[in-house]
Amino acid sequence: MVERSRRQRAAIVGSGFGGLAAAIRLQAAGVDTVLFEARDKPGGRAYVYEQDGYTFDGGPTVITAPHCLDELFELCGRRREDYVEFLPVTPFYRLIWPDGTRIDYAGGDAMVQEIRRLCPDDEAGYLRFVDYSREVFQKGYAELAHAPFLRFTDMLKVAPALAKLRADRSVYSTVSRFVKNEQLREALSFHSLLVGGNPFETSSIYTLIHYLERNWGVFFPRGGTGALVQALVRLYRELGGELRLSCPVHRIQIEREPRVSHLVDSAAGAAERFDLVVSNSDLQHTYSKLYGSEPEAQKTVKKLEKAEWSMSLYVLYFGTDRPYDVAHHTVLFGPRYRGLLQDIFHGHQLPDDFSLYLHAPSVTDPSLAPPGGATFYVLSPVPHLGNAPIDWDRVGDAYGDRILEALEARMPGLRRHVVTRRSLTPRGFASDLFAYHGSAFSVAPKLTQSAWFRPHNRDPKLPGLYIVGAGTHPGAGVPGVVSSAKATAGLVLADCGISREFEPRAEAAE
Repeated sequence: MVERSRRQRAAIVGSGFGGLAAAIRLQAAGVDTVLFEARDKPGGRAYVYEQDGYTFDGGPTVITAPHCLDELFELCGRRREDYVEFLPVTPFYRLIWPDGTRIDYAGGDAMVQEIRRLCPDDEAGYLRFVDYSREVFQKGYAELAHAPFLRFTDMLKVAPALAKLRADRSVYSTVSRFVKNEQLREALSFHSLLVGGNPFETSSIYTLIHYLERNWGVFFPRGGTGALVQALVRLYRELGGELRLSCPVHRIQIEREPRVSHLVDSAAGAAERFDLVVSNSDLQHTYSKLYGSEPEAQKTVKKLEKAEWSMSLYVLYFGTDRPYDVAHHTVLFGPRYRGLLQDIFHGHQLPDDFSLYLHAPSVTDPSLAPPGGATFYVLSPVPHLGNAPIDWDRVGDAYGDRILEALEARMPGLRRHVVTRRSLTPRGFASDLFAYHGSAFSVAPKLTQSAWFRPHNRDPKLPGLYIVGAGTHPGAGVPGVVSSAKATAGLVLADCGISREFEPRAEAAE
């Protein structure tokens, strides 16, 4: 518990979406905040690379549940539309299989029409799945995403609802109870990969993503995801917040007398005293490096070493001197689904085959590429370094070449038209983002690592330490980490005795 009798000062470590959202909420509520960012630009995984006239968003590319972002502006008396424009993306995804089957995955009746075309016998089952995912959304997101699970009794309270929804089943097995066509099963279950989960192991609670997208749509910020980051930074600074770029935090010590305070040692120079810390940094980095001198932190380090971590990614960013007829978001399934996912999440070497996600932002916003050109990013899920300690410095470029060769089947002459490229490997996730094992999405979103079982939004042993981001409740993805900031900021403000107006509230499904 932090002292309530005076204005509080908080250090926010890391300017990813979770850190930015927490900083905005606290600053708006009257907490003085300093936001530390190790890199030269804000955004965390949403870093922006600019190369040869092409703009590449480094990480998140799918924006859904825009209300969770709009709310950050609304609580400050602003409108998000005055800071950044969200452009609708249709179809949400184009899904393509090796046999040429294609589904334009969209919302509303458009998706029903696709199912009638591909597998009409599954239409009724799909509509039942929509009803199920809506029910899961109402319980798993609208009611629980912003509610921190600090006590086991919090978990017991929701256990009956989770049992009714069969949260013990995996996403894939749940989908399979509604539809029979294998490609439709894959189309309705791949979403858990967007938050680092294996569809065959991740709880059915994550089927809520389908309803989230179906109900609110999929968007892309004009100017790229980086433009959304800059909009949040602008809002934060207007509130009086201080952002320190190229200022990594090296170490944090807790003083417990005469009152709890955190001494933050950063690249800024002399250690500074804060009443509390909100860490948006990698979980293992937070406990092993930042709080490494604290015995209780070392206990958490050992627990995290035993946890299951999400897969990593190989991401290839490339620009071409000509456009291609592709959708904004394309998923290219490989010849294997279950087997490939088993290799990615539990294998000890790089699989010979892959499935790919292709992002073509200049389809929606041509300003991200030079005139006549196009900007792309393609990612391939790969094992994290803890399972497969691959020498990515040696194999990375060749792996990228293989990906371009595979894409050429859909994009004629692609390799001849690539004029610039760069990549991010699991090694880069580890070095640039301090990601444990190079994991792209922190702790894997299994049922036994969710809600109360996930690292808590307020540390139970280290006073004044709060957590936001993919590693805490509710989990990864832009809506997830922004919701984590809502839950965590609510705890901070309650602990500081600040108006309940800023405590979390639930949204209802429409």
